[in-house]
Amino acid sequence: MKKILLVDDEKNIRELYEAELAEEGYSVIGVSSGEEALEVLKKVVPELITLDVRMPGMGGIKTLQAIREMLPTVPVIMLSAYPEYKSDFDVWAADAYLVKSPDTAPLKEKVRFLLSGR
Repeated sequence: MKKILLVDDEKNIRELYEAELAEEGYSVIGVSSGEEALEVLKKVVPELITLDVRMPGMGGIKTLQAIREMLPTVPVIMLSAYPEYKSDFDVWAADAYLVKSPDTAPLKEKVRFLLSGR
């Protein structure tokens, strides 16, 4: 079972995405902050990470930079409710960028694509 680390400070979004990805057969670890994510990554190496861009404390871009230093080959999907972040150069270090939505089909499709070895 492939592990996904899901990082999002919005509890409702995190729970929705956790449930949907678990239903697809993935083992999902959900955390609410960049700091928590980095602590988890000291113990667990997931096959993929989803990462919210805007979070209190350590935001998604800083977290992404730290993840790339720790695990440069693990695919990362940046998620945001704000489509304008897609043009932020720092976000380009991620493997994909998706706008958050209650429609989880684009997320599931991108996860399958990235975990299939591209």
